[in-house]
Amino acid sequence: MTFVVTSNCQRCRFTDCVVVCPVDCFHGDAEMLYIDPDECIDCAACVPECPVDAIYDEAELPDHESRWLAINANRAASLPVVSEKVEPLPTAQARKQQLGF
Repeated sequence: MTFVVTSNCQRCRFTDCVVVCPVDCFHGDAEMLYIDPDECIDCAACVPECPVDAIYDEAELPDHESRWLAINANRAASLPVVSEKVEPLPTAQARKQQLGF
């Protein structure tokens, strides 16, 4: 099992989650973060840290977000590790409001 970053992270890229990850399984691009399923140890420390509820346990992944399991695995493999908190994207606050948070 693994945890999965879903569509709520798009255009946000809050990094509160990465600082609590004990194994540096987060990777990122210019739009969002992804979790490497081979590195994730299923600790769930990241879940409550996400201000837009973008992270799910694979077993609890909503059907409409299921495609993100493969996207995380594919994207994480080719992107750099993100292990330190950085400023969210300039679009993050507007996206957070759009999502209802």
